[in-house]
Amino acid sequence: MSYFRPNVEAMSGYVPGEQPQGGGFVKLNTNENPYPPSPRVVEALRKWIGPKLRLYPDPNATAVRERVGRLFDVSPDRVIVGNGSDDILTIVYRSFVEPGEVVAYPTPTYSLYPTLARIQGARVREVPFPEDFSLPCELSETGTKLTLLSNPNSPTGTVVPSDEVSRLAESLDGILVVDEAYVDFAESHCVDLVKRHDNVVVTRSFSKSFALCGLRLGYAVADETLVAGMLKVKDSYNVNRLAAVAGAAALDDIEYMRENAERIKRTRARLAAELERLEWQVRPSQANFVFARVTGSRPAKHVYEELKQRKILVRHFGDSLRITVGTDEEIDTLIESLRDVLTAGWGSPEGETVHG
Repeated sequence: MSYFRPNVEAMSGYVPGEQPQGGGFVKLNTNENPYPPSPRVVEALRKWIGPKLRLYPDPNATAVRERVGRLFDVSPDRVIVGNGSDDILTIVYRSFVEPGEVVAYPTPTYSLYPTLARIQGARVREVPFPEDFSLPCELSETGTKLTLLSNPNSPTGTVVPSDEVSRLAESLDGILVVDEAYVDFAESHCVDLVKRHDNVVVTRSFSKSFALCGLRLGYAVADETLVAGMLKVKDSYNVNRLAAVAGAAALDDIEYMRENAERIKRTRARLAAELERLEWQVRPSQANFVFARVTGSRPAKHVYEELKQRKILVRHFGDSLRITVGTDEEIDTLIESLRDVLTAGWGSPEGETVHG
């Protein structure tokens, strides 16, 4: 006999990207920033590590909310902060979706979306992207309580223009979440839509562009009424003191983040060009990764496993690989290894493919 709810017993859990326990890896599989966070973040953390850790944190991460408000010219009452943007997504599901209701999103996309739906006891409506990864027309016709759009999309790095997202919001009766975890590597964003649409929630992460994966911090911007309701649902102290301090310091040094984002975009262009020289099909990316369809005699799974044997980690999706933009030196190592893999004879690679 199982003690779990039936939906939890039946579901599979979310599978994160591989986190190697040993050293010496070129880690290009989980879209981490290859550069360190702002020196202001490190300085701020040093001041807070010590006796103040015995105290509870600010339950609403007020300093972060105020800075996000200034950044986007919105009231702090429009901002909610979470333990990573994944925490925000969990709060959204718990706030708006009843068991049995339907959640919709275009596919392929972030594989946490269906996991959260199944935990909530909700059903999913998956609408395939067209070949060009434009916004599927059917997404506006699902009649669902919650619609999610990863923008830029994971795993493809493609972007739906904000005017099309706005039209989607107008067509929906329920909530539209625009997941902008990678938006600091893109040319546009959708935060301003919350000023025109009371059903739009835009989520952001400090993990990618601010290089704070290890501290887990994210936020959302939405209508004040939506935020007020979500604040009822979040855990009492969902953001720890160090994460809140780091987030405030990172936002105080926004130019540092933008400079690193520009470095990553330049390396992204070079990586895409090198993969195209291998005659792979590369999607134009506005994220800190590149999604490439592997062509030729070597299947994507074989290439993935051969790279892993060389201690280079990427992410495998069917006939494609998603490759995080690392430092220029890491990308040089990757390209050199790929050339070796693609010109060498067939081996018997070991290792397991990571899906997600």
